Amino acid sequence: MNDQVAQTEINKTVWAACDTFRGTVAAEIYKDYVLTLLFLKYISDVWQDHYDTYQKEYGDEPDLINEMMKNERFVLPEKASFYELYNRRHEAGNGERIDKALHAIEEANIAKLRDVFQDISFNSNKLGEEAQKNELLRHLLEDFAKDELNLRPSRIGKLDVIGNAYEFLIKNFAANAGRKAGEFYTPPEVSELMAEIMAPQEGEEICDPTCGSGSLLMKCGQRIQVENDGSKRYALFGQEAIGSTWALAKMNMFLHGEDNHRIEWGDTIRNPKLLDGDDRLKHFDIVVANPPFSLDKWGYATAEDDKFGRFRRGLPPKTKGDYAFILHMIETMKPKSGRMAVVAPHGVLFRGAAEGRIRQKLVEENLLDSVIGLPEKLFYGTGIPAAILIFKKNKSDDKVLFIDASREFISGKNQNQLSVENIAKIIETYKARQTADKYAWLATPQELAENDYNLNIPRYVDTFEEEEEIDLMAVRAERLKLKEELAELEIKMDGYLKELGYTA
Repeated sequence: MNDQVAQTEINKTVWAACDTFRGTVAAEIYKDYVLTLLFLKYISDVWQDHYDTYQKEYGDEPDLINEMMKNERFVLPEKASFYELYNRRHEAGNGERIDKALHAIEEANIAKLRDVFQDISFNSNKLGEEAQKNELLRHLLEDFAKDELNLRPSRIGKLDVIGNAYEFLIKNFAANAGRKAGEFYTPPEVSELMAEIMAPQEGEEICDPTCGSGSLLMKCGQRIQVENDGSKRYALFGQEAIGSTWALAKMNMFLHGEDNHRIEWGDTIRNPKLLDGDDRLKHFDIVVANPPFSLDKWGYATAEDDKFGRFRRGLPPKTKGDYAFILHMIETMKPKSGRMAVVAPHGVLFRGAAEGRIRQKLVEENLLDSVIGLPEKLFYGTGIPAAILIFKKNKSDDKVLFIDASREFISGKNQNQLSVENIAKIIETYKARQTADKYAWLATPQELAENDYNLNIPRYVDTFEEEEEIDLMAVRAERLKLKEELAELEIKMDGYLKELGYTA
């Protein structure tokens, strides 16, 4: 089957499955049910496909087939298959049966799926009273049983198709989720831009301490695959505070074939979980993140006694956690190869007091590499423009490159986008590391100090467009000409009015 056709069909059908919930259950609730069922359907179809293949080869040896099936990427216990649930869809208790199936799958694949389904219950009263819930789930099972959602590898080929469908769903949910969307999804073109700037290499360890559904991490992994003939010689690490979003990230990783990952569940500032054997923060070659903007309750109360020493440059303000995440990321960069890209609101560039002091220290330590200003309305859940800050442990100079990419984008009603050309221009400018008229400025340490370490982009990149000089004599001549034409029209009009019998 043609991959592109399969992708279009699957995306369309899986999005249509959401109609079962629309108008009955809020999108931020039903997204988890749809995405979880897609995961269940996928592992059921893969299991069945492989079982049928073995049966053709070893039909009269069921024990051998069962033994071979134990080596599957995901083991599917008896009665936990999507098809078992589908066949009993007209009976009462759909919610309870689905929950039991997910629990059995988790137990059978505990190393990979521990706790992944604990935050979701298909038997929840969020889906309504028993009769309504049973009916909703019957419809959902029927939607996923359609021929277009036959996800057998022998039919659709590459795993990418499933991963892309999952990503398609997450993106669509984000576009419709308002403020909530920023919690779990970074726009793909921003992820792409960050991955391109970080230039991940084979053998590197990559981390996102606020990983959401994992899309930014996977963009970095995909770039290594593209550059190295599909090589998966790298490792992805992440942490996510919201349980249901953490579960999305785990499923997303598996559906993209990213088995070499470690995604932890917990609050990165209060309880960092990505530690080394000596109970210290693990270090990474690349750290990328799109943390929550100006988080109010980020963990100020316990930050002063932080055992990892992350806030030795100063405590971020009580009600704005942006620098808490930035300082955490800086502490997790490897001493030589460490580099990071973080999305932040523009306030981090110029706000004073504690943030000003932290900013000055980061610049004086020569960690800040670049500041890239992005267009407004680019991120889900907020219309404000943001910036990408690039930090490096091993810079080639002591300067900071400022890029103002805020005025070049594809305009959209609810969401603006970066085009391929916009991204290419940012990358090219970043790599050239030179001043570019009305677009970029390579600032010296002296300039930064003279500006009191205020990093507001317009202080460095002058985008002022001079207005054309007005030729007053030409304007006067044009005005006299128009007056003459108007006088002629008045005379003509008087003539027409007299002809029609109107007199003054």
